[in-house]
Amino acid sequence: MGHAGMAATAVRYLRSVGAATTAGPVEPLPRPDLRAVGPDERAPVDPGVFRKVLGTFASGVTIVTAPGPEGPTGFACQSFASLSLDPPLVAFMVARTSTTWPKIARAGVFCVNILSDDQGTLCRGFAVSGADKFAGVDWTPAPVTGSPRLAGIPAWIDCTIHAVHTGGDHLIVVGRVNELGCAEPDDADGTTPEPGPLLFYRGRFGRFAQ
Repeated sequence: MGHAGMAATAVRYLRSVGAATTAGPVEPLPRPDLRAVGPDERAPVDPGVFRKVLGTFASGVTIVTAPGPEGPTGFACQSFASLSLDPPLVAFMVARTSTTWPKIARAGVFCVNILSDDQGTLCRGFAVSGADKFAGVDWTPAPVTGSPRLAGIPAWIDCTIHAVHTGGDHLIVVGRVNELGCAEPDDADGTTPEPGPLLFYRGRFGRFAQ
């Protein structure tokens, strides 16, 4: 099945489980036809070089979660970004080989948990495939979708799946924001410093320093 077929299948599946695939007056931009590289064309870049160069782009780290009939699900996600203010949309990218993505697709909703610089261990737990990622993890349901909102995170974004697009060996998942919020300061007068963001740079976690 080609990439365009994968996208159509994803959208049909989301519709079959009652998840919204479009919302509001947003129109998709025209996309070029996807095709394989011909034998007489330049070979793809070396994967090792690709990872090395792209690894120099520091990014924040999140955990994307969703509810499910067999319990909550989630995965560590570096490729998250804000997309649109009006309507409020966010996006994340997930590998097409992910075993967590089909569970999120079935739920039709998700919560983006933004991590602080002291939550590297929590992130590593959600980066492991096949483990009970929620073992010992405190969480509460997000207010609109019921997706897990993890304890101790500095911010969260509660979403409904809005659209799914193909992007090579990944899927581009667009979410319509239903509700969002930041953690309150631990003390009444707000003098306690807020935690910094958990950053990912050249394969390692790091901290932001001013």
